[in-house]
Amino acid sequence: MPSSEPDDLKRLRERIDAAGRKAAGEQKPATPPAPMGIAFRLGTELISAVFVGGGLGWGIDWAAEHWASLHTRPVGLVVMFVLGAVAGIRNVIRTSQQISAESAPKEK
Repeated sequence: MPSSEPDDLKRLRERIDAAGRKAAGEQKPATPPAPMGIAFRLGTELISAVFVGGGLGWGIDWAAEHWASLHTRPVGLVVMFVLGAVAGIRNVIRTSQQISAESAPKEK
């Protein structure tokens, strides 16, 4: 079985490689995100973390009561709600630092 490629495939590979090099050299600098987009992103991250934490806590309380006959309500909900809020605040801080670093002018 011959290992050489047909001429058509070689030319196609060269054209694809040239187009990739050209596209890599012509990339525009990223525009900073709009303030409204940043606000929606941060709000969504915080609210989703709180809802996930609260939902997991509710699920833990429900499972403990139905499967293990333990009456833990509302301990699981409160603990997981607080952990979800902490995780959401941490995500908001991390995301805002990342956005600030991306939009800051870069020194050359």
